[in-house]
Amino acid sequence: MRKILPKNLITLAANAPFPLYVVGGTVRDHLAGLTSKTPDFDICSPTPAEIFAEFAAQHGFFVKSVFKNTGTVKLQDRDKTEYEYSCFRSDKYVRGTHVPVEIYFTDDIELDARRRDFTVNAIYYDIKADEYLDPLGGIFSVKHKQLTTVAPAEKVFGEDGLRLMRLARQAASLGFTPDEECLLGATQNASLIDDISPERIFTELLAILHADEKYGNLDGPYQGLRLLEQIGVLARILPELAKGKGMKQRIDFHKYDVLEHSFRAVKYASLCIRLAALLHDVGKPLCTLRDGNSYNHPIEGEILAKNILHRLKAPKKTTETVCALVRWHMYDMDCKTGEAKLRRFFVEHYSILAKLLLLKQADFSACMDDLREAPTCTRWKKLLTQMKEENAPFTLKELAVNGTDLLALGLQPARISEVLHKLLLHAATAPQDNQKERLLTLALRL
Repeated sequence: MRKILPKNLITLAANAPFPLYVVGGTVRDHLAGLTSKTPDFDICSPTPAEIFAEFAAQHGFFVKSVFKNTGTVKLQDRDKTEYEYSCFRSDKYVRGTHVPVEIYFTDDIELDARRRDFTVNAIYYDIKADEYLDPLGGIFSVKHKQLTTVAPAEKVFGEDGLRLMRLARQAASLGFTPDEECLLGATQNASLIDDISPERIFTELLAILHADEKYGNLDGPYQGLRLLEQIGVLARILPELAKGKGMKQRIDFHKYDVLEHSFRAVKYASLCIRLAALLHDVGKPLCTLRDGNSYNHPIEGEILAKNILHRLKAPKKTTETVCALVRWHMYDMDCKTGEAKLRRFFVEHYSILAKLLLLKQADFSACMDDLREAPTCTRWKKLLTQMKEENAPFTLKELAVNGTDLLALGLQPARISEVLHKLLLHAATAPQDNQKERLLTLALRL
């Protein structure tokens, strides 16, 4: 364990008149044989925060902030490595409050361990003594890849609804399985997710969708989503999507119901489109229940996705991109769109085109677990290659004329944007016309 710790931290512990422990993810990951690209160094001891901060500063650490109420110190060493220190404590919660209503500082390591969430995160490593302290049997849980709560599961999840999302995230990233009591406690407290801010839920949801990035657990995002559904949290944070559970689809196109298909689309999706993959068919339950079919699900899905992402306080750019991908994910699915129309579509939606191709492939693969290239993707890539070989413009920057040229031609400023756009669409279908003189002539006609 000492081999993976920063030398500055080892030196600090060696000079400390009190025991200094590493706790949490760093210890868990080392015992599990996992390596994180972004290790967290959480350290602790029975020493009050202000005393520890003074001691760390005397030994070359930069103290960024001290929070006396929670006994927490944020600090940095000479090599810019970040640490978070906390004094041993015990927290008291009122159901649904999410934050402790009372904090008691203690020198009892077991009390400190029981304020945490899962036993795998409550293993302590004494840096100076070079030994582990395991008050709650967390090493056993690590060896068996199991998530067990540090106290009765009903109590742990009843204290903080955010732990419901953390359960799914850690199971997804670590590849660990919650035990039966853990699952039951989470299910019984699923309603407490309603007390958590939308921003925190969205952050945890994104972490689940990208869970494979942490330690390389390729099925992590899929496992995390299934767990959210199993404990009843998905139905509360994404009820529009959860309605797809058990909703059958045409067996000649789909092997799974709407919800499972959505989960599998995430499984097969590239990192940059996972949120869109999760929501791409969110309009199907509404359309199926209302119309008896899902023909209009891309249009309704765009509206629902926008409502969901606004509700979760997602960034504006993320919302715009996801909604556009949901709206157009079925375009040319039958490969019958005319070439000229498709060329214009490529130009009109060039900013999302690469992601749209990725979403189409994930959608195709999720239907039957078919990893072959989607027919639509094959067609589009062939036409895109052809357009590039013809030097067809995809953006205004690639057009042979610009606004200054049109002003010199005598066009009114209010018309320039419209005319440039029409010229771009024309040149996409007739690349040979992307020449200055030819486009200026066309501009006069327009």
